[in-house]
Amino acid sequence: MPVENAAIVREALAALNGGPPVAVATVISGPEGPVEIGAKLLLRGDGSILGSFGRGPLEAAVVEAARETLQRHGIETFYFAVDGRRLTRLEAEGQRAYEVMIEPHEAPAKLLIVGGGHIGKALAEIGKLCGFHVAVIDDRPEYANRDRFPDADEVIRGRFVETLRDYPIDASTYVVCVTRGHKQDEVSLRQVVEKPARYVGMIGSRRRVSAVLQHIVEDGAPPEAVARVHTPIGLDIGAETPEEIAVAIMAEVLQVRRGGTGLPMREVKKPKRGVAPAERVPPGED
Repeated sequence: MPVENAAIVREALAALNGGPPVAVATVISGPEGPVEIGAKLLLRGDGSILGSFGRGPLEAAVVEAARETLQRHGIETFYFAVDGRRLTRLEAEGQRAYEVMIEPHEAPAKLLIVGGGHIGKALAEIGKLCGFHVAVIDDRPEYANRDRFPDADEVIRGRFVETLRDYPIDASTYVVCVTRGHKQDEVSLRQVVEKPARYVGMIGSRRRVSAVLQHIVEDGAPPEAVARVHTPIGLDIGAETPEEIAVAIMAEVLQVRRGGTGLPMREVKKPKRGVAPAERVPPGED
């Protein structure tokens, strides 16, 4: 393995173990030329790179695609002309083109569920199915226990204020406040609203949550931090049961994480990115 590729592998493994996220681009196929099949390039979150695809327009195009993929958090395949133009798969079949797979490497996103009631329980199950590191916090022993949350990565029993004040929250953390009452939701939100979470959501009616947010602003929280709280929480799918509400909440979390529109798929027009159509077809639906 080339020295540069070995360094890329080491940095990608470090990202999976909690280090800064990176995206790794690998040439899968292409014409003979300065960029060989198997060549790798790593893009870091700060825009710096490790490896090279020739320091020309092709490399610039791959770096831009890697930046997009790092934001979308999913593996994607792109096609590029030798001059760096991005192509569709069909366009690539008719000319000399490179096929490049780009993989984001990062520690699992964390779903921090504040409240272990019926909605929290359903959320924990769905969150695990979606690949999240799931943490549940509640102050009641009958709700914060392994029998109730056997698959959660963390089950923490403690007072909301102290627990959330000390809990590590970063840009890959998605916080959902679904406690047993508005008082607990408000004290929980106060502890996380200014932290760098990717998503903060709070359950409740529009009138009640508006009052809560106003109280927090009046007590000194930055208005811009409060404005980014998702509340009332979730997407409008007509949810009524705790399980349905959990689906609506998780749908919004995934929308934020993946950059979706929330529209029905028949209404979505994706911009041309040169992604192979087969990469977007769920298994069993081709």
